Amino acid sequence: MMGTQIEQIGTIEDIVEVNDRVLDEAVSVVIPAFNEAAHVAEQIVAVRRVMEESGWEFEIIVVDDGSADGTAERAVDVGGVRVLRHRKNRGYGAALKQGIRAARYDWILITDADGTYPVESIPKLLALSSRNSMVVGARTGETVEIPLIRRPAKAFLRWLASYLAGQSLPDINSGLRLMRKDLIERYVHILPSGFSFTTTITLASVTNDHPVEYVPIDYLARLGESKIRPRHAYDFTILILRTIVFFNPLKVFIPLGGYLALAGIVKFIYDIYRDNLSESAVLALLGALIIWAVGLLADQNSRIAMHRRS
Repeated sequence: MMGTQIEQIGTIEDIVEVNDRVLDEAVSVVIPAFNEAAHVAEQIVAVRRVMEESGWEFEIIVVDDGSADGTAERAVDVGGVRVLRHRKNRGYGAALKQGIRAARYDWILITDADGTYPVESIPKLLALSSRNSMVVGARTGETVEIPLIRRPAKAFLRWLASYLAGQSLPDINSGLRLMRKDLIERYVHILPSGFSFTTTITLASVTNDHPVEYVPIDYLARLGESKIRPRHAYDFTILILRTIVFFNPLKVFIPLGGYLALAGIVKFIYDIYRDNLSESAVLALLGALIIWAVGLLADQNSRIAMHRRS
């Protein structure tokens, strides 16, 4: 007698990235400003208009970073804005951290006071908040007004960051982004006071698997004089390397040791061909082993540190 065959039908369940808690649709807009008296009022009005249409509860915080042109007074004249002022210039990142500490809400939206970031793109970022810890306005839209002299350095830094992070990063230091306040607080101890704030929080987020999404935006010609200087390209490069070494050191130490080992092997083969083994080949191979050993120790320390903070 044949038994009854029971057919079991399985189900597929999608794995959804879930934040610790669902945040309210309320956001603190933080605008750092340094000598932006000519433009800050216009930017505040534009941001307020967009936020009122968004349906989100919001506040606007302007952080005057030691301006000497009456930026704070111009912001106060607009009305309905919280204005914080540093007595002296402390840096872009310091201004952002001050505004974020003072923020009432759990979502933080940052933008600049110089008119470069289109406020019309803000609703696009807000619409993606529920499934992300950070939403970045990537300057890859149809209109991107970046000076030609700065484009090679930016392309190199973007490539370096993408390689070390192990994923494509269309924009590593955009100043228009939406972030969870608790994400910022988790990494505040490594966030610098200068222009590198946005680069650091980007790398910290992507290397630690926080959900991050990019939204293409335009980037307009700056109103007034830029605060970026050529020396900042070097600072950004060092920062990228330092941040990756902090979170994923093997990404730096393994390739570095590999190049040295390859050089040692090539020199060793050449020495055998010449029947004259030199110290340089041996030193290169030993150097590669030392670099790999240091990388493994750094990776172990990084994992222990992150485990203690989790």
